[in-house]
Amino acid sequence: MTPFVLTNVSCLDLCKSPHPISTGIGFFDHMIDQLNSHAQIGVSVTVRQEGAADTTNGASSAERANRYGSGDQTELIGTVGAALGRELKKIVPARNEIATSRFCCPLDEALVECILTKCAPSSDGELTDAQGKLVKFSLAPYGKYPANKGRSKIGCLQTSCVETFFSNLAQHSGLNISLSKIRGDNGHHVVESAFKAFSRALRNLIDGTDTNHTSSAEFQNMWGERSESHSAGLQLEREGKLERCTKETSILVHACFDGLPNGQESVQVDTGIKTMDEFVYILAREACISMEVKCKGDLYVDDHHTSEDVAIALGQVTNNALGTKAGLNRMWCAIGTYGDAEVEVTMDLSNRPCITHNLSLSSNPNDEEYAGDLSVEMLDHVLESLVINSKFTVHFVENKVGTNVRETALAAACAYGKALRMCAAVDPRRAGKTASSKGTLSV
Repeated sequence: MTPFVLTNVSCLDLCKSPHPISTGIGFFDHMIDQLNSHAQIGVSVTVRQEGAADTTNGASSAERANRYGSGDQTELIGTVGAALGRELKKIVPARNEIATSRFCCPLDEALVECILTKCAPSSDGELTDAQGKLVKFSLAPYGKYPANKGRSKIGCLQTSCVETFFSNLAQHSGLNISLSKIRGDNGHHVVESAFKAFSRALRNLIDGTDTNHTSSAEFQNMWGERSESHSAGLQLEREGKLERCTKETSILVHACFDGLPNGQESVQVDTGIKTMDEFVYILAREACISMEVKCKGDLYVDDHHTSEDVAIALGQVTNNALGTKAGLNRMWCAIGTYGDAEVEVTMDLSNRPCITHNLSLSSNPNDEEYAGDLSVEMLDHVLESLVINSKFTVHFVENKVGTNVRETALAAACAYGKALRMCAAVDPRRAGKTASSKGTLSV
């Protein structure tokens, strides 16, 4: 086979490249472009075959984009991975200690975890190409169709070569990379979630931050109450309010993304359902949202109408307050605990409503019908109503089962609030631009 030649290969930190991404495999180009949108790294790479005649004259844009879509792609994709790895190595800060970053990326049909570890320098202070490696890679099968096999190609990209890309990138970047599929029925989204999770973990690694270490000095400088991000968020004066009266409920929800200026007293909740009050209170406190929620409902009938309407209204108010979401961090994952329960929420302000969870509600240890004074079936519906009306994509992962379902509910509220706070945070480096390869979340 004629060897591939790469030109205009670059990874520019917080800067757009003037050159294109053109590997000759359209879907592969789209995946590399996730580094632009989610790692804020300007990537460029053009692939051609050495000495081969240019056959793209007169070809359609699709034909040009997939000019190397047939045949074995191992060499091409491995070469691109190695080249981008060498470029990334130049912008990942050298540290004397091992640094780790973890990120999960939520799509509506996939959830992939990426863990990056920056290898410590060798005794002579140098990082050799051989130091990084693909520690774990478990993405297959790529979707559930065909059954037990998944997709062999997505567009013109051979899925078997995704591992080749990350293996070569790891080796030449000095990064240890772990990619694990937590959930995933759609092959396209499994691969996309992997590239986005890698991009987000990489951004955090460069920044010196991590989703699991929010008290570090680097995290506080980037996202804390004295940060540029926090100030920019306050300047937006994001606020939402809804008042509605029906035969079933009379409800008021008022929320301000203002960082709880008066402390916890800025959260006032009275729904008539104690567990619902606790859920909303914890969510608002962890999200640093000033909130007033009042609901008088027909509790003499059941808890259904009250809990449902509160969740719907809270979701709608949150979505309205966030507006277009332009300039926001958009994605985050966070762990919440309450009692013995531990729940992780991975959230995307996607405008594509989707909720997935494995919370032990129908098979809880005590076979409970109620979480405190909220029926378990309505807890399930509350989560769905909240997420769908917020227009978010949210994955709940139960890491530890609580002593009872109430603990699970409140751990979920805690994780949800933490994730929302970070997703809604302004990233000043985006200068008001949307964190999306499409350039918008409106469609």
